[in-house]
Amino acid sequence: MPAQYPFCAIVGSDDLTLALNLVAIDPLIGGVLVRGEKGTAKTTTVRGLADVLPLVRTYEGDRFSVDPDDPLAVCPDGPIDASTPIVARPVRFVELPVGASDDRVTGSLKLDAALRDGVVAFEPGLLARAHRGLLYVDEVNLLHDHLVDLLLDAAATGRVSVEREGLSIEHACRFVMIGTMNPEEGELRPQLLDRFGLTVEVAAPRNPSLRVEVVRRRLAFDADPEGFAARWADKQDALRTRLAAARQLVPDVVLDDETLTTIAEVCAAFDVDGLRADLVTARTAVAHAAWQGRVHVTREDVRVAARLALPHRRRRNPFDEPGLDEDRLDDLLSRDPDPGPDGPDGGPGGPGGGPPDDAPQDGPSRDAHDFQDGGPPAPDNEPQSAGAASIASAGQPARARLLVVRGTGEGQAGRRSRARTPQGRVVGQQRGGSAPNRLHLPGTITAAAPHQRSRGGFSEGRGLVFAQGDLRRAETVGRESNLVLLCVDASGSMAARRRMEQVKTAVLALLLDAYRRRDKVALVTFRQRTADIALPPTWSVDVASRRLADLPAGGRTPLAEGLQRSAEVLRREALRDPSRRPLLVVVTDGRATFGPDALGRAHRAAAHLAASGVQSVVVDCETGRFRLGLAARLATHLQAEHVPLGEVTADGLTSVVHAATAPHEGVA
Repeated sequence: MPAQYPFCAIVGSDDLTLALNLVAIDPLIGGVLVRGEKGTAKTTTVRGLADVLPLVRTYEGDRFSVDPDDPLAVCPDGPIDASTPIVARPVRFVELPVGASDDRVTGSLKLDAALRDGVVAFEPGLLARAHRGLLYVDEVNLLHDHLVDLLLDAAATGRVSVEREGLSIEHACRFVMIGTMNPEEGELRPQLLDRFGLTVEVAAPRNPSLRVEVVRRRLAFDADPEGFAARWADKQDALRTRLAAARQLVPDVVLDDETLTTIAEVCAAFDVDGLRADLVTARTAVAHAAWQGRVHVTREDVRVAARLALPHRRRRNPFDEPGLDEDRLDDLLSRDPDPGPDGPDGGPGGPGGGPPDDAPQDGPSRDAHDFQDGGPPAPDNEPQSAGAASIASAGQPARARLLVVRGTGEGQAGRRSRARTPQGRVVGQQRGGSAPNRLHLPGTITAAAPHQRSRGGFSEGRGLVFAQGDLRRAETVGRESNLVLLCVDASGSMAARRRMEQVKTAVLALLLDAYRRRDKVALVTFRQRTADIALPPTWSVDVASRRLADLPAGGRTPLAEGLQRSAEVLRREALRDPSRRPLLVVVTDGRATFGPDALGRAHRAAAHLAASGVQSVVVDCETGRFRLGLAARLATHLQAEHVPLGEVTADGLTSVVHAATAPHEGVA
């Protein structure tokens, strides 16, 4: 087995190593969520943790890692013989792939035993293997919803129940869950976010000497992994000893009522949801005191615990940056200063101390109404010169109505349009391959039954005899996620302040809805001479809101360029993600004023989009007593729903899109 990079040799991630040490001391803290950019040694650090954890006692050959010291533990394989030897093995590091199936995670019917011997046998999944160990999920924010639901059930109950294909199995499942994510790729579901005890923001160090040391150590490890690990063996042993001693000390650490009251006051002051924050902060403070070799919890322990346990639990809008106002935390804890005795690593900048000087500081949370400029709206017919540009602020977004794509897709599981997905309602069966994703047992048996006489089934004690062609897999229908591309006219005819405010507010509402439904959203704007991709396809509402806030309006109307750029975005995304179906929403009054034959070019671009099969909606923003009806003509060329709209509002935009698509939804 190749040498693992030594945990104690990792530099530049003090908060991360501290958080991992604390959950190793007390696994009931609940795991660690690591947020940060790529290339910051997140995976290397997490993998190194398993090497310094104490060994796990279990029965030899036990597939479910039953604890021999727990008299109430039951093994699903049946009673374990008293003569079975007990062994001590290293803690398992189990990695959960983002694209894993639910059968792989929870376990499934052992097909070879069922088909060959007619025996119903259970094949344990990744959660059974992770019991009493570490469960690592890279890019946890991209995890499919059905896997998130499985993790939530296991984390909440400490058990996994499997009820399928004649199986009824339940086994214990307690693990330390560690997840990593890049916030720019989208946020995590709130329910799963709350299950992580601690959260850490990591970034590459800016200190050149520290970066040099990181590179030097990594090059030395790559050149001679065994020799590098041997040079750090003494420090690794010392770290194992310290962790084991801290685990033993945890029951003796005193958490008095005054400190517990301080924890409750801090949690209440930061307006966190629920009481889990208080419990996790208290456990973390106790673990930190034990890590420092103390038997009393101090204010410094509470400060470190709050800094790690509260940022992701603070109540905020999806547009707000996560984080904790550490100045406010210091004010709350400074009423009765208690520096506490210095322990190892307790100085400034160490794992037990404050953040480094360049750590980001967050201010108070921002509400959606902070995006408003507070001024009275300008008249809808405010004149705009051809070259002038203005920036309007968005209002408070309302909840968007359901917007779906017609038909049945085959995209990734989500919460919007009807699709054939791995999870959902069983609507039929299909002939399976060598390893069907989900066995349709009644269909498989029905297909095999007529051939039992010729195959010798049920003779000489044999059960059903199956052939490869008998396998059937279940066809299930659920919901998928989609790509919603908004093509917004930002020219002079649309630049009246009130109109652009409401368009931006509508886009924010769609972003919020996409965040809840796990969709991708993109934004193309056109004005002056060109069309720009203001927002590439993304799941991140944080990035989207920042891009939208600075969106200017004014100038000529290059409608053809806007449609062509939209087609380019859709074509590129179809190559990258061919199963994700798009919906194009064009927000315009239908005018085209840039270039020769501007209107004809726009109509030809629209016809090209229609020929490609893209489903579209045209929101007609033309206002006034005399209307040209250009948006209706554009909708005809796009083969899209045309929605006349006197004044664009957030409610109006999302409502009319819903009205245009609702007759074709197909899914309640």
